[in-house]
Amino acid sequence: MYNREFRASENRYQNMEYRRCGNSGLKLPALSLGLWHNFGHIDVLENAANILKVAFDNGINHFDLANNYGPPVGSAEENFGKIYKDNFIPYRDELIISTKAGWGMWPGPYGDFGSKKYLVASLDQSLKRMGLDYVDIFYHHRPDPDTPLEETMGTLDLMVRQGKALYVGISSYQPEEAARAFAILKRLGTPCLIHQPKYSMFDRWVENGLLDVLEENGVGCIPFSPLAQGLLTNKYLKGIPAASRAASHRGNGAVDEQAITDEKINKVGLLNQLAEERGQNLAQMALAWILKDPRVSSVLIGASKPEQVLDSIKCLQNYEFTSKELQRINSILNND
Repeated sequence: MYNREFRASENRYQNMEYRRCGNSGLKLPALSLGLWHNFGHIDVLENAANILKVAFDNGINHFDLANNYGPPVGSAEENFGKIYKDNFIPYRDELIISTKAGWGMWPGPYGDFGSKKYLVASLDQSLKRMGLDYVDIFYHHRPDPDTPLEETMGTLDLMVRQGKALYVGISSYQPEEAARAFAILKRLGTPCLIHQPKYSMFDRWVENGLLDVLEENGVGCIPFSPLAQGLLTNKYLKGIPAASRAASHRGNGAVDEQAITDEKINKVGLLNQLAEERGQNLAQMALAWILKDPRVSSVLIGASKPEQVLDSIKCLQNYEFTSKELQRINSILNND
């Protein structure tokens, strides 16, 4: 199943763009690979390995995980650990591997949210599942309304000081709470590297202050779900394919049939027309639309097969938009 003689392409860095992450010394590929779906125990391990190898061969050296990715929870990290052991150990120093904690992982009061007890245990478990000594980025996955932010951010600082993570980040924090988190981490001496928000043409909340806060604080941005889990592709223009994510009932936050409304599909059709005029498919245009903003360090893509990775990379051939194109996109999106 694994190719222990895997040799990465010698040309792997030639066609990928790398962007500095905020004010740090770290550069990320313009596209990073997320393992939220398609890497759990319900998936085919050989296919997952092939996706990772094709990504790395084409300059995507950042793999993004979380403790609860699967399903079942933890299985994406376990599978990544197997693939890493048999293919990527020689390339560890070229890789950026990230993981997160903040959603439910085990029963009881210490298996969720943002306590020091949970975060320390979760990262220890993640390192064991992946067979790593450290991760490059450790995120708090979502805000905790009950734990003091000082405790959560203090734990991220501790993980860096213990050598279990090189950098830290946060995910899904609103602008004001993100700014507070940045201030705490700065005082502690472990500045926040990056924020991972949900962002796509269909979900633009980050434009209402968050991107400005990130820029002011020198923090990078790496959006997830840039294709709205497949909605911003041509996949659903003629109905819901049997093999699609929406039809798979995967759970774990995956899109389902209820999200694919006639209103959404009408907008998708109009956006698809514009993409074709630009010489792109809709997925490529949706990724390009996010990458047009220089405050974006990288965009997380998902993939169920290697060919989707190669298709996504083509977005880098054109992420410039005319003012007329942007006006047209806004008109389509705002036409409720």
